[in-house]
Amino acid sequence: MARCRLLLFLAALSSIFGLLHASAGDADPIYSACVDQCEKTGCVGDECSQHCNFTSGGVPVDGPWYLQEPLYLRWKQWDCLSDCRYHCMLAREKERKKVGLKPVKYHGKWPFQRVNGIQEPVSVALSALNLAMQFHGWVSFFIFVNYKLPFRPNRKPFYEYTGLWHIYAIFAMNSWFWSVVFHSRDVDLTEKLDYSSAVALLGFSLILAVLRVFSVTDEAARVMVSAPLVAFVTTHILYLNCYQLDYGLNMKVCLGMGILQLILWAVWAGVTRHPSRWKLWVVVIGGALAALLEIYDFPPYRGFVDAHALWHATTIPLTFLWWSFVRDDSEFRTTALIKKAK
Repeated sequence: MARCRLLLFLAALSSIFGLLHASAGDADPIYSACVDQCEKTGCVGDECSQHCNFTSGGVPVDGPWYLQEPLYLRWKQWDCLSDCRYHCMLAREKERKKVGLKPVKYHGKWPFQRVNGIQEPVSVALSALNLAMQFHGWVSFFIFVNYKLPFRPNRKPFYEYTGLWHIYAIFAMNSWFWSVVFHSRDVDLTEKLDYSSAVALLGFSLILAVLRVFSVTDEAARVMVSAPLVAFVTTHILYLNCYQLDYGLNMKVCLGMGILQLILWAVWAGVTRHPSRWKLWVVVIGGALAALLEIYDFPPYRGFVDAHALWHATTIPLTFLWWSFVRDDSEFRTTALIKKAK
């Protein structure tokens, strides 16, 4: 009897902890009952899910082979449970809106409206635009350095940070690519890839800020400066992927690295005589204001635009201005080194 009581106590305790970690929406008993009923019937009101007629592998439960779910839909891993959660969420939010209640999160996410199976269409579109802006900035920098600026006698650019900016571009484009994928469909794999690529980008950006602000050009010195930061970022990424995806810790790490590099660039812009320092000021101030959108979270307007989507929107013009500063910096340094050589 004592053993049974202990098991019951542990079960109750685990359920309490589960409720504490659950979002307000998925802890709602009306929502939970709706999901349970939908998994049995495949329908929520007039909305019925085609995925409830398929197994997890996309094979029809009852029907010929040619009714198998198309691959372009199957890769998103929508299934009966996820569809039921989605339709029950929308139904519950309509009920809450009628009685004047504000939207709540379900399974850690705000109630977004899908478009053609895409989970957060506005964030996907804005992430794609950011990816395009990064690519445009990188290509314009590559053309400028290799075709418009003079070279050293050994056919290498005068600008000492050329290679670092190329690596930065790869990290940036990789990060925005996974942002597109993650906002299309939020599953465990896409979430980890999005978070890891963002941390890697912020880590390398911080390294680049330190090297440029303090004019570190010696290769040995660069390795000594970069090694601790590379070790820290690598350890954090491994922690997120192999131990625990701690959202709070990751937010603190990302904000810490982001704020630190903004401070470095701001101080440098205040003391340098760089002709394009005003662009740096705009990026620093704009980046700091945009970071507030990551801290201040609010429900998506009409089910599409939330604080995170607005953050994606602000980074588009800032990216254009940032790469414009990088091109100006390459010209400024090249001119200074040529004068020094003479």
